[in-house]
Parts: sequence; C-alpha cells; structure tokens
Amino acid sequence: MRQLDLTLDHYKVIPKVELHRHLEGSLRLSTLQEVARTYHLDLPETGRLQPLVQVSQEEPYSASNFLSKFAILRQFFCSPEIIQRLAFEAIADAAMDNIRYIELRFTPAALSKVEDFPLGDVMDWVIAGVNQAKSELDIAVSLIVSVNRHESVDLAEKVADLAIARLPMGITGIDLAGDEARYPAKPFAGVIQEARQGGLHITIHAGEWAGVANITEAIELLGAERIGHGIRVLENPSTVALARERGTVFEVCMTSNYQSGVVSTLKSHPLPRLLFTGLKTTLNTDDPSICQIMLSHEYQLVCEVLGMPRNVLFGLIQTGAHAAFLPETKRTTLEQTLEKELASLPD
Repeated sequence: MRQLDLTLDHYKVIPKVELHRHLEGSLRLSTLQEVARTYHLDLPETGRLQPLVQVSQEEPYSASNFLSKFAILRQFFCSPEIIQRLAFEAIADAAMDNIRYIELRFTPAALSKVEDFPLGDVMDWVIAGVNQAKSELDIAVSLIVSVNRHESVDLAEKVADLAIARLPMGITGIDLAGDEARYPAKPFAGVIQEARQGGLHITIHAGEWAGVANITEAIELLGAERIGHGIRVLENPSTVALARERGTVFEVCMTSNYQSGVVSTLKSHPLPRLLFTGLKTTLNTDDPSICQIMLSHEYQLVCEVLGMPRNVLFGLIQTGAHAAFLPETKRTTLEQTLEKELASLPD
C-alpha cells in the first residue's frame, strides 16, 4: 500500500455512520489482557495474546486465519460484568472516531457458550452496556442479533423471538452470518420471515466467501434489506439489476475483505465498480480490533488508495444514514444532521 497523503486526523473530524460492526471483533487488546489475567483464562501468556486476536502482516490473509480469531475472542465473554464492559467499550471507541450512529451486531449464542448463559440474559447485558455508553456519549446506537448458518434453525428461532421481545430496548435487526460456502441460507427462510413480521429489519451476510447466487437468494428468498459485504454481486449482471430494483444496500468492509483474502489488494477492491453500477453502498469496519483499524482508516483508504473524491465518500456516509434500521423520523433527523455537518466541513 502506498504512503497515505493526509494524516488520520483529517478523517477523524468527519461525522460518520457505521452499519456493519461485530461486537466480538471490537474488543480492546488492553481489556483482553486484563480479563485474561483476572479470570485466569486458559490462554498463552498475555504478552503473546495479540497474534491470537488480531491479524498481522506476518500471517496469511485468508478466511480461515481471520475466523480463527473469533474462537479465542469469544472466550472473553465470561461474566455479566465483562459482557457489559465490552459492549460499552465498543461503543465508546466508535464515539471517539466521531461515529454519530452505529449498528453493533453480536451473536448471542456464541457469547453465551463460555458459561452457558441464558440467551436472553446475554442480550440484556449487551443492551445494558450499550445504554450506559449512549447515556454518557454523543452517539446513537441500534443493535442487530446474528445467527449462524452452521447452527440449528431452532436456535435461530429462539434468538429471533428473544430479539423481537427486545425491540423496545434497542434491538432493531437480525443478521444471518457464518460459513456461506458450506451452509445454505434456505433452511432459515421461515425464521427470517417471522423476524420481519415481528418487526426486525433484515441484513444477510452473502457474496463474501461464496458466489453471487447467495446474494440473489438473500434478496429474493430472505427479503434482505441489506447485504453484509456482497462484493461478488458484480459477477452476475442480473443480480446487480435485482439489487438496484429492490434498493438493496451493500455493507462494504474494505480492510476486512483484504485481510480475509476476499480481495488480493486494497487497490483492487471492487467498491468503485459497485458505485459505478449504481448499487447503494456503505463503508464499514466489520471487525476493527481484529483488523487494527478505525472507520477513519477506511475513509482514508477510499480517498487515498482508491483515489475517490471526497464527495463520493460523503455519499457513502449519507447512504449509510438513509439505510439505517431506524424509525423514519429518527432516520430523517440523522440524514439532515449529517448533511449539514458534512456541508460545513472545510475543503
């Protein structure tokens, strides 16, 4: 990657929106080291923890290596207090990057496994941590629950029911994630339909590690409003046309795509082509701690590696606001506030 032209501070002042960030990939390394010592976790020495939970340039950039970090990270959700703290810190870190609105997704089943916590309790602890952050910081937050393709439909249904019950508490969407190359989405169609009828918005991971057919399925069968990643949509013009017709929004994560081996270089990322074909696109971090980035880094990449002008970056931000899983009045307020702030930034 060539040397970047402007300092990161140039991008930190920009008000931001993020729609695709995983709690499990947003944990501070310093907190992980503290938790490992306090709870005597069965891990290597804390000084050697970093390569287990963050991607480095010395490692192969592959899906298997990227996903291996989660197996370690999920061991840290070992008490109600720690879960609340981790949720609070994830939002606090977003606020420090001048993110004005964020949708944080988390996987209740994965977070519950360490101590066999009840799924509903895990959701409530995450909500408590997020509410504390919202009360102390200038940031708006919505939560998305994730279910995995490799787990049972019954488990997904339990998570969806619990999430619907927590709509008044800030959970606004459901996400189908996991290994899309080995596990189909079709078995979850009924759960997703019931979640939508219950009031949850729908986002689906698709077209990241497997082909464009998964994106078509997510839109047509599951009724996805947004697609997590989805950069392989360009492989099929009919899917591009379908996404444009339905107004499907793509949650693009450049550094994550590079570090997980989905794209060979940052410079070759297809984001410009998605925009050129008229697809609604947003910019996100996915897993900022694993990738060792902030959203400001992604903004910098768009402008200085992909060479896109600032008005295009601002368009990505505004698309994110328009695609937010918010009630119409709150979404309109967010859009108008961002429009004024972006217009007031110096050239």
